[in-house]
Order: sequence, then structure tokens, then C-alpha cells
Amino acid sequence: MSVPPYRAVLFAGLAFALALPLLAGVLGLDYAVGIATRILILALAGIGLNLILGFGGMVSFGHAAFFGLGAYTVAILSHHDMTGEAFATWPFEIGGTVAAILAWPLAMAVCALAALVIGAISLRTGGLSFIMITLAFAQMLFFFFVSLETYGGDDGLSLLARSSAGPLDLHDPAQFYFLVLAIVLLALAVTARWSRARFGLALQGIRDNERRMRALGFATTRTKLAAFVISGAIVGLAGALMANHTEFVSPSFLSWQRSGEILAIVVLGGLGTVFGPVVGAVVFFVLEEVLSQWTQHWMIVFGPLLVLAVLFAKQGLWGLAAQKLARHD
Repeated sequence: MSVPPYRAVLFAGLAFALALPLLAGVLGLDYAVGIATRILILALAGIGLNLILGFGGMVSFGHAAFFGLGAYTVAILSHHDMTGEAFATWPFEIGGTVAAILAWPLAMAVCALAALVIGAISLRTGGLSFIMITLAFAQMLFFFFVSLETYGGDDGLSLLARSSAGPLDLHDPAQFYFLVLAIVLLALAVTARWSRARFGLALQGIRDNERRMRALGFATTRTKLAAFVISGAIVGLAGALMANHTEFVSPSFLSWQRSGEILAIVVLGGLGTVFGPVVGAVVFFVLEEVLSQWTQHWMIVFGPLLVLAVLFAKQGLWGLAAQKLARHD
């Protein structure tokens, strides 16, 4: 019994991802594991944004706010754990922690709360106004962290230790890579499941015709806000992972350029597709590396390439590939 080309590509990709650390060690390309980890983290951020952008039609240019908040939450908790200083003394004394089981969910909770506030305000508008309000909130948080001299201000903050994850040693590149890979695979599985569930279908219906969905009795604003909160939490987790990966955070994590990168990843891979953000992250990183070797103004070249991708692959690179593979099923 032959395997359909679509599934064959997915299985091949998964097999390559699982074998990558071993292949890198054999070929003497140990640095490739770190590169792959970075790509997976960016893909996770893309998965989070794709939830509202691809499936919900909400163009947010401020999701770097959640990426940076997640990163700073982990970094600040690590900082207080290493220094032994209390993070807060009222109403109870709260110290820092490097335990991933505490720090990472807390980072997601902080980002979810921020997304709840930002979304509740931003979703009162739409179109260009929504884009500008999300950008404004991200810039507000950017300048807030620039002003936090206690945590490095504009110079950023180094992690004195990566998060601890029980028996896993996150200082080992391979172990950290497999943990990030597992998280991304879980996010992809959840995305594939809920995109066919009532919530996902309702969100896609709102994207296509919000007025009709409202007439059918759906609470459109509440549905969009729920998606916005979940999206912020996922991107916040990506930020927490990136903080551990780089062992350093700075206000640049919250910059509008970071928002643009995540947005470009989703658009390149394919809006509203499950695996698009992964493909987009790989292509974005490759283009960045290749073009930056050619010129430091690589974004000038990347911009037209992104426009061409949108014009000739309206469903993104993964959507285009999926269509071609489907013809051979």
C-alpha cells in the first residue's frame, strides 16, 4: 500500500527532525542543532500568530510584545533566583525560580493576561486601526523595558542559568532541541485538531463574514478575544524558549522588527495552514542567512521576494506545495 505524497513529505520531515542531532554529530556540524532550535522557536511563534492571522483574519503587528514578555518573565525569574533577592514582598515574599515547570507556564500566564487587556481594547476596532493599536501597545512595552534599569534597560539582561526541566539538561543542545521539537509538534497537533473543531470553524467563519456569524448567534467578539489570548500565550512560550536558547534578553525582543519577522514567517509559509509556520520559519532563516552574506541591507531584497511569494503563492509556500502534492495522490 503506497503512502500518499502529502503524508510522505510530513513523515520525511519528521524523520529528518528526529535524526538531525545525530546527523549533525556525524558530519561535524554541531552548530546546526542550535540553528534548528532557533528555527523551531520562530515556528512556534508563527503558530501562535497564525491562530489569529491565518484562521481569524486579525492582522496584529504587535505580537512581539508577547514574545518579549515571555522572554523577560523567564529572565527576571532566573535573575532573582540567582541573586537570592525577592521578586515581590507583598502580600507574600516571592522569589525567583529556574524551574521550567513554574517559569514557562507563568510566562504564558503573563502573556495571556497581557493579551486579554490588549485584545479587549484592540478588538473594539478593525482593519488598519487594529494593526496600529497592536503596534502601539508593543511599542509601549518596548520602551517600558528600555526604562527598566534594574533589569539591564537598553543593554538587556543575561540569564545566569537556563531553566531546569527535571531529568533533562537544557544546557545540552540536543536535549534542549528535542524538548523544543516536542513542544512544536504538540502545538501543530493541537492546531490541526482545533482547526476542525467548533471553535476553529467559528473563528474561520468570523474571518470570512463576521456579520453573518453574528446573525447566526455566535459571540464573535468573545471568540476573537479567546483566540487572541491563546495566541499571546503561545507566542509568550516561544519567547520563554528563545530566552533560554540565547541566554540573553533585551528590549529588541519586543521591537516592531520582531513583529514583522513573525508576520513574514506566517505569510511565507501560508496563512491558515497547519504546517505553514514551520515552512515559513525555515525559508525565512535560510533567506536571512543567504542574503545577509551578500549585503547588510538584506531586507531590501527580502521585501520584493515576500511580495512575489504573496502574488504567486497566495496560500503560502506550504499551501502551494500541498496543492501540487494533492494532485499526485
